[in-house]
Amino acid sequence: MLRDFGGGPFGIYIHVPFCATRCGYCDFNTYTAGELGTSASPQSWLDALRGELATAAERFAVLPTATPEVATIFVGGGTPSLLGGDGLAAVLAAVRAHFTLAADAEVTTESNPESTSPEFFERIRAAGFTRVSLGMQSAAEHVLKVLDRTHTPGRAVAAAREARAAGFDHVNLDLIYGTPGERDGDLDASLDAVLSAGVDHVSAYSLIVEDGTALARRVRRGELPAPDDDVLAARYERIDSRLSAAGLAWYEVSNWAAGDAARCRHNLGYWDGGDWLGAGPGAHSHVGGVRWWNVKHPARYADTVARGGLPAAGWETLTADEQHTERVMLTVRLRTGLPLNELAPAESAAADRIIANGLAIRSGDRLILTDRGRLLADGVVRDLLT
Repeated sequence: MLRDFGGGPFGIYIHVPFCATRCGYCDFNTYTAGELGTSASPQSWLDALRGELATAAERFAVLPTATPEVATIFVGGGTPSLLGGDGLAAVLAAVRAHFTLAADAEVTTESNPESTSPEFFERIRAAGFTRVSLGMQSAAEHVLKVLDRTHTPGRAVAAAREARAAGFDHVNLDLIYGTPGERDGDLDASLDAVLSAGVDHVSAYSLIVEDGTALARRVRRGELPAPDDDVLAARYERIDSRLSAAGLAWYEVSNWAAGDAARCRHNLGYWDGGDWLGAGPGAHSHVGGVRWWNVKHPARYADTVARGGLPAAGWETLTADEQHTERVMLTVRLRTGLPLNELAPAESAAADRIIANGLAIRSGDRLILTDRGRLLADGVVRDLLT
């Protein structure tokens, strides 16, 4: 099924499926200890991860092009920090056992503020991690309660400072805005906290009510109102204004950084069409236009790896049209913009209309969203592709 590497940067994503509790808004492939019982554990997951990485390295070794150096690693979840500093060090050692990291590799882990400490950050920095992403969501206690987040207000900022003190130059804080019950003052307090933490990267996402989540059931029963689009737009503009004034510029619709070096290179690899191996339960991979995704349950994942072969639940080879569609969807959200010479004639005509409507500008050979266009980015993509 695999043909060859695509020629772009190569990254590795590691999915850690464990969480202490389940957040009401989350539909990620995660499991609490109570949900897993004795069917899977961090140790069985780590053993299986080592096996998957070994098998993937073997499969890549027979491709026409030599396996590139790993430019970026991102450990996500779930809650990777539940593994502890030693556990995350073991994850990074497992990658290094089968792949060569670039000298300047970006190595990120997500972390829940409540499962971190100064010692945790010191351990993972010594192991080779270069970047930390902390889930803050909000500084307002009642907002965190609606989201079923367990950390206390203020802990995320303290954790960010601990990470910086441990030697991390690159620290991200995640925000969620538009939660039912969130007031303008709550958002301002969250932004005040973010800016006081001294981080060089912020991600801010509007709350999405995903089907099948506890939050969706509460909204359906009328216990909570659905997020309001006008409120979400106003909140986004407030976030962008505050962060921009503080020297953090947008480089993707939902991401702001203090400079080029602070941008998340791993995510840029996704958005720019690079290659990546996704290892762990439910992880997705993309290499040279071929995409596959792993079985989801940690127990089945471990069993599949033990029987040999990649633990893929499915594969697909993207057509040229599918690759073009995905490139438009992703690159139009970037501040660097969408190359106009990649558009078909009908798409170029749509781009002219988008520019005339004030949603984008033409900068050289690129289509770049305006401030208003960022609010309507999904609509811009639909107009380009229809």
